[in-house]
Amino acid sequence: MKNILFIALTFIACSQAFSQELKMSAELKPRFEARHGFGTLASPEDDPALFISQRTRLRFDFATEKYQFLVDVQNVGVWGDVSTLSKGDKNGTSFHQAWGMYHFSPKFAMKLGRQEISYDDQRIFGAVDWAQQARSHDALLFKIKPGEKSQLDVGFALNANGETNFGEDYLVNQYKSLQYAWFHTNFSNNLDLSLLFLNNGMPYDKTENNNTKQKTTYSQTIGGRVTYKKDRLSLNGATYYQGGSTPNAAKDMTVDLSAYYLSANANFKLTDIFNLGAGFELFSGNDQDGDSNKNNAFNPFYGTNHKFNGWMDYFYVGNHANNVGLFDVYVPLGVTKDKVGLKLIPHFFSANGTILKPGFEKADSYLGTEIDFEFRYQLVKDVMIFAGYSQMFATESMELIKGGSKDEVNNWGWIMVTFKPTFFKKKFNEPKG
Repeated sequence: MKNILFIALTFIACSQAFSQELKMSAELKPRFEARHGFGTLASPEDDPALFISQRTRLRFDFATEKYQFLVDVQNVGVWGDVSTLSKGDKNGTSFHQAWGMYHFSPKFAMKLGRQEISYDDQRIFGAVDWAQQARSHDALLFKIKPGEKSQLDVGFALNANGETNFGEDYLVNQYKSLQYAWFHTNFSNNLDLSLLFLNNGMPYDKTENNNTKQKTTYSQTIGGRVTYKKDRLSLNGATYYQGGSTPNAAKDMTVDLSAYYLSANANFKLTDIFNLGAGFELFSGNDQDGDSNKNNAFNPFYGTNHKFNGWMDYFYVGNHANNVGLFDVYVPLGVTKDKVGLKLIPHFFSANGTILKPGFEKADSYLGTEIDFEFRYQLVKDVMIFAGYSQMFATESMELIKGGSKDEVNNWGWIMVTFKPTFFKKKFNEPKG
């Protein structure tokens, strides 16, 4: 706490002497959850899980004409994970973000440090704000404006366990290095286009002449997303292809990758209150009777995957990688009136790859239906309350890929309150008129 106070006082002192603008803000997000069949099907012997998690953040934004600086101090935990007499927290305090950005010119800037990387609908790169810890990358970005309506970001990341004198195996379960380029342009007030290229490097162990060394293998993701808005109608579609190679399940060799993704969505504002939509997402996958030396499963990598494919996190939220793919059809309904918002989203899930029964007979591709409901209400400015309920109606095919029992009541309920106050915001050294 003393260190955080010191940072705050330093920011204020520097801002009065040199800066153009300083902002101090915070976030508090406690969330109660009741889980029974969240992420995977429950078994008859499983009891519901009840807990309250909490995110606490303190943010400092500092900006001048030539550079910006941001520090995001964060603590994440579960109520009761340490004794009431504990001297510290289980997870401690960390920096969710700590970055600086220097503007060489109005059209070229460099941003480096720990930062959220989020683009478009957050399908491939997202901040994962639902997760209390969220996601940030240690990365270097170059931000370029080729024109008034265009933006090009080029990013680089290189990860290591720590400072060493010699090379060593990277032990964190994530990418060793990555490079990407994202381009966005507005053709008109109605039509936008984004293009993405990602070169993703994953570590694996390669054995030659009885000597095992860690190597890095690279996969490539390339594709784009189009959005169109006109009056009450909004449309979007995206497609991506993945090639290159990835580590196998044992991470002791590589397999060739060839996978695809396709999505389309339509949303129509029926009235000033009601919204109705329809859409689908299609992920290629592996057949359970297919070639194990090839990988045809698309991976959304660093996206905000809780946002998609049902809020019960059955797919692509730390799971379902290198599996049978997914075909998800959904029909969202939204209601917004003053401070109240409601959402109802049914999802209809099917496998894209072949699922086998224990006797090697092919199973039905239909996996089940999930119903998601959310209520939100703005109590006052900066304070929101949310509540939700979801239930999965699974099939035998879901049991085959997930385990558990389709006959159990697989559901999830939650209540969350968010506080997002701004303590201090002021511009300094403004020219006098």
